[in-house]
Amino acid sequence: MARKDIFSSVMNPVPPKVERNDALSYVVSGASRSIRSSFEELAKGSVVELDPDLIDSSFVSDRLDQDDEAFQELLVAIRERGQDSPVLVRPHPSAAGRYQIVFGHRRVKAARQLGRQVRAVVKPLGDEDHVVAQGQENAARSNLSFIERTLFAKRLADLGYDQAIIRSALALDATTFSKMQSVAAHVAEPLILAIGTARATGRDRWWQLSKLLQVPGNATKAEAFVASAEFAADTGDARFNALFDFLSRANRPAKKAGAPKKVWTSRDKAVNGNITDTGKAFTLALKARNASRFGTYITENLEELYQAFKESEIARNTGD
Repeated sequence: MARKDIFSSVMNPVPPKVERNDALSYVVSGASRSIRSSFEELAKGSVVELDPDLIDSSFVSDRLDQDDEAFQELLVAIRERGQDSPVLVRPHPSAAGRYQIVFGHRRVKAARQLGRQVRAVVKPLGDEDHVVAQGQENAARSNLSFIERTLFAKRLADLGYDQAIIRSALALDATTFSKMQSVAAHVAEPLILAIGTARATGRDRWWQLSKLLQVPGNATKAEAFVASAEFAADTGDARFNALFDFLSRANRPAKKAGAPKKVWTSRDKAVNGNITDTGKAFTLALKARNASRFGTYITENLEELYQAFKESEIARNTGD
């Protein structure tokens, strides 16, 4: 399925002539340029002001939290300079007189907190165009973490959207999409919500966590760990690392206890020997100034010692 130029249909700019490429680096830079140019055109007369209380969130969430440091910076910026770029909304599909956010949730939230009108572009969109525009705008801004994008993809799949739409919405290459599917299948959503955005944690670490959670019993251990005080004391990526390290330790095989050691000392205290007997291996380690010479003597007389041992065994078994 050819990738939709969603911003061409939404904003009506001239689509950029670029070679088809599924790599994320291309999609982000290309979409970013398209969005910026689109808003420059819209700013000339297509932007309206709306009461934020008439605007509802998207029908599919793409963020784990909105009260992070970046949101506080946005709040200050809008308070001081106003809202630089408009949000995109559509007429609400089921509530007359209301609107639904396509993208710009944090700008709407900031305006609501500041008691200001929201600068917005209103565009009728179907559900499919809505989610593609929402996902591509976030991909262009590069402000969603891997796990937020994974959860967004999972929620789209749960709503019945096919893989082509999801990949287009999130600008995903095949490898990233495959690992997202593995993470979404094996890392339960409550666990993801407990960890949070984990912005510095990339796809490979999350994929490794999903592998750890496939080990029998680890999912239950993870649920108990995230409820512990140790986990709650951390924030952000530290929570992910704490859980990852916990499961990694739990997955290591227990070390076998070593065989008990015995110590032998000659009557004249001149030689010490450490003896380890596992049942299958017997080790004698001599320690003393003349331990080397004594060890050599034992080695040279091993045959005689072994024959004496055999004779003693025969005598013990026959009762002689």
